[in-house]
Amino acid sequence: MFSPTPSHVILGVDLAQAWIVLIKIVVAYLLTLPVGWEREHEAHSVGVRTFPIVAMASCGYLLLVTGGDPASQSRVLQGMIAGIGFVGGGAILKEGATVRGTATAASIWSTGVVGAAVAMGRYEIAIILSVLNLITLKLLWRFKQRIDYEAPKTPRT
Repeated sequence: MFSPTPSHVILGVDLAQAWIVLIKIVVAYLLTLPVGWEREHEAHSVGVRTFPIVAMASCGYLLLVTGGDPASQSRVLQGMIAGIGFVGGGAILKEGATVRGTATAASIWSTGVVGAAVAMGRYEIAIILSVLNLITLKLLWRFKQRIDYEAPKTPRT
């Protein structure tokens, strides 16, 4: 006997679920865009494109295993942590005795967590991480400059 599909399912895609996924990925994107903008504005090697993409990818990976067994979710999360760390490591540059890019690398890692938190429905974590990351990059920059200026110019032995 013919059984029509519900009107919210087209070509096997549950449209209600698709909207939820879309909203989560867009939220991950929007929460990390200001951090990417700040890094780009400060002329760092990664910025307005990289940060939102990392967050969206993290969100997407965890959405793929949502509702699965906890062991699968744990393995995906572990792989994401390692992979994002690898991407962040590419932002760290050593120039003589100076190391640059550690704040950018840490921010890449943080935006990955933002995406993961959004995927898991933990919006409070995502928002807090995004805001604190941006505050750290914007407000503590002047403090860091002051410390660097006042630091002795000769290396300690």
